[in-house]
Amino acid sequence: MIEVHEIRKTFGKIVAVDDVSFMARDGQVTGLLGPNGAGKSTTLRIIYGLLVQDSGTVSVDDIDVRANRIGAQRRMGVLPDSHGLYTRLTAREHIHYFGELQGLSKEAVNTRCDELLRLLDMQAIADRRTEGFSLGERMKVCLARAMIHDPQNILLDEPTNGLDVMTTRTVREIIAELKVRGVAVLFSSHLMHEVSRLCDQIIIIADGKVAATGTSDEIRAAAGDDSLEEAFVKLVERV
Repeated sequence: MIEVHEIRKTFGKIVAVDDVSFMARDGQVTGLLGPNGAGKSTTLRIIYGLLVQDSGTVSVDDIDVRANRIGAQRRMGVLPDSHGLYTRLTAREHIHYFGELQGLSKEAVNTRCDELLRLLDMQAIADRRTEGFSLGERMKVCLARAMIHDPQNILLDEPTNGLDVMTTRTVREIIAELKVRGVAVLFSSHLMHEVSRLCDQIIIIADGKVAATGTSDEIRAAAGDDSLEEAFVKLVERV
């Protein structure tokens, strides 16, 4: 479970995140929904320890991220907004490398790698260098390396952005499977239909603040509109 309590982050005079609080529970999919520049990626970066908040607290499975960043990171699998890969490494080598970074034994890495290659339908590209991979192929490698240590918490920053229909479907199926396994899934998106379809809880962020939180039905009720898209626009404009 991920708990975010009153975090604030500024960059000079710019307030990127302002008093944001929410929980991402085990066995649920929690979506951060907001326009570009709303503070979604900054919030995720604070959670997984890339940025340090100015105030407030973040804990992952009761581990304070600021006090024990490495301990918290071991409980998370992260797909960041930047999908940087080592172009000289194959897909399989990427997965093995990240498994070793997580402290897995060679046997465990081999077993888990084979599972992920099947799950993500990556057998055909497993032993190719990642240089020249399509966006969808790069995304699959990044997903595999985020999941190699079977973490209890998965953070995904716009995981379907730019993907084709088939790869997008695969990502959605994986998110649904992670939920069934009791994993806490937290992902950001600006795609209304995706959030409505996948999420048990939605947090709408605008101008660095939480504009609304709840289920899709609760969000629509709060805005007094039957359309989630229209509800989103109304709630964002209130901030």
